[in-house]
Amino acid sequence: MDKRKIAIIGGSGFIGSRLAKRLSARRDLALKIIDVKQSQCFSQYYQYADVTQPESLRQALVGCDAVINLAAKRQDKVKSTSLYNQINVEGARNLCMVAAELAIKQIVFTSSVAVYGDVEQETNEEGHLAPGSHYGKSKLEAEYVYEAWRNAGDGNKLTIIRPVVVFGEGDRSNVYKLFRRIAKGRLVMIGDGRNRRSLAYVENIAARLEFALDQQADYQVSNYADKPDLSMNQLIGVVTRVLGREDKLIHIPYLPGIGGIALLDLLGKVSRYKFSISRAKVKTFCASAQFKSNVEPDFVAPVDLNQAIEKTVKHEFN
Repeated sequence: MDKRKIAIIGGSGFIGSRLAKRLSARRDLALKIIDVKQSQCFSQYYQYADVTQPESLRQALVGCDAVINLAAKRQDKVKSTSLYNQINVEGARNLCMVAAELAIKQIVFTSSVAVYGDVEQETNEEGHLAPGSHYGKSKLEAEYVYEAWRNAGDGNKLTIIRPVVVFGEGDRSNVYKLFRRIAKGRLVMIGDGRNRRSLAYVENIAARLEFALDQQADYQVSNYADKPDLSMNQLIGVVTRVLGREDKLIHIPYLPGIGGIALLDLLGKVSRYKFSISRAKVKTFCASAQFKSNVEPDFVAPVDLNQAIEKTVKHEFN
């Protein structure tokens, strides 16, 4: 039996390396890891390509049957907003152009729940699309590019996955920074901590992408979040329990807290000093952001959310 040839664009990254580990263990697939940086663990599968360079994509994707595109500029990693358009949108156009030329019939694209903007209640795939950030806008525009590719070619199959914030071992994003502050006893809790935020464990989102690859849906758009959502109090409780500590955090009511941070913002503007905390960050920390999917009831995440938090905290801080 001929093996399906699968390319993971962005396969050297945080999610991509987990997905590569899963797919490389399968005997029915032939794997390519396509990235601008070489994969340390899967160098035998690696091939250089940049989504902003169509010719490099063309060379790397020859012979592939399906592409999983994880290449993106993250919201907390970009200083110039033009990079969002260059990588997330123009990269999508380049990939779709090359896929059409090479008769690649399946694309799985990792978008983001940022396409919904700020939400006031738990939101599924029917939620109003109103991205409030350059990152979210670029992801939504990229989705439209992929949808145009799918509609333009007979037999083209497209799955768009919109994950919430992804965490796990080796991550250095905002969830890790929160865990680190708790571990070091440096977290000042503003608000009552009852707000709930959806999270996704890296192994689970990798498994969900693998599931989409095997499912080969003609067209599907799906949120991804590990359930049940935890309140901020519950999340802190899990982390402190794993660390074997008591919750000795300083708690400040929301209004006095946000007022104090507003003064820090003003001081920062006057002194041109960039504080690590800001009013915008505190408002985000204290807000709820809950998402769910009504699309994929058959998928079962391999790791329970509480177990995922425990594994991550033990790996990073014990």
